[in-house]
Amino acid sequence: ETLITLAEKDPTIVGITAAMATGTRLDLLQAKLPKQYIDVGIAEQHAVTLAAGLACEGMKPVPVIYSTFLQRGFDQIVLDVCIQNLPVFLALDRAGIVSVDCPTLQCMYDIAYLRCIPNLVLMAPKDEAELQRMIVTGVDYDGPIAVRFPRGSGYGVPLMESGWEKLPIGKAEVLRQGDDVLLIGYGSMVYPAMQTAEILSEHGVEATVVNARFAKPLDTELMLPLIEKMGRVVTMEDGCLMGGFGSAVAEALLDQDINVPVFRLGVPDILEDHATPSEAKTLLGLTPAQMAE
Repeated sequence: ETLITLAEKDPTIVGITAAMATGTRLDLLQAKLPKQYIDVGIAEQHAVTLAAGLACEGMKPVPVIYSTFLQRGFDQIVLDVCIQNLPVFLALDRAGIVSVDCPTLQCMYDIAYLRCIPNLVLMAPKDEAELQRMIVTGVDYDGPIAVRFPRGSGYGVPLMESGWEKLPIGKAEVLRQGDDVLLIGYGSMVYPAMQTAEILSEHGVEATVVNARFAKPLDTELMLPLIEKMGRVVTMEDGCLMGGFGSAVAEALLDQDINVPVFRLGVPDILEDHATPSEAKTLLGLTPAQMAE
């Protein structure tokens, strides 16, 4: 709906789906603005290359593709979009742990496979209102940019009805203050980080909680002084730990010769099988109670 509102005012915005109009809800765009909607069929590679071609001609393409299926278009993201530094806005649906789906549809790898590509900005919202802001940010950004968001219900937070405020690229936010430990949540793990901090507080441990917003560029200007001050940091993500968001934080500390304990919470080096999101998070130790422990 946010994309439709923007596209109604800007005819250069084009939504692209790879045979997943209903799943991504681009069917709403198709019904409202059919000339600004393209379905390429089951051809994710072509969806990305088409977006690059449209961007070359001054359009603002938005391929909305399930994270697991965008893996098929990795080569095109590198060669057709990022090497040319084109303004393509990749929207990764169903990122992270996915409801009752097999290992082929679990979307654990996008943070790792996207953050290694030069020129690409990678962001993830804590809730539906921040997703709105990231859509506005992504459509307006003059270069390759991606947003990952989960499947499931929002938190019921108020949405923007006007103003359409963008986010400053690469800027995180502090949500809670404490002096004992720093918790950095990324995307759908921000609210669980806040819940974890409340549990810790009941046991006399006060945590600062940061909503990272961006895995790339990482807000080291905000994070590194907090990490040095508190001397211990925990990262929380719903993607693979190998090469993921926590790895980005650890790399930043290594690059600055900051030697503090780093505890990374996320999906270990296993294939997650059929389970509800709550069951999967329990099996992976990613519920607030387990993370507080």
